[in-house]
Amino acid sequence: MKKYRCIVCDWVYDEYLGAPKEGIESGTKWEDVSEDWVCPDCGASKAEFEMVEI
Repeated sequence: MKKYRCIVCDWVYDEYLGAPKEGIESGTKWEDVSEDWVCPDCGASKAEFEMVEI
């Protein structure tokens, strides 16, 4: 499982946790998140996220 960080506001999407408040179930891979999804904190597009190195 990977994590992706919004480069605008630093909100983190964790594939393991998903984003239940945004309707994304836990275990949802980043590539399976809709392309029109936006950051719940700042509204940045999915393109504004980068994978977090662990």
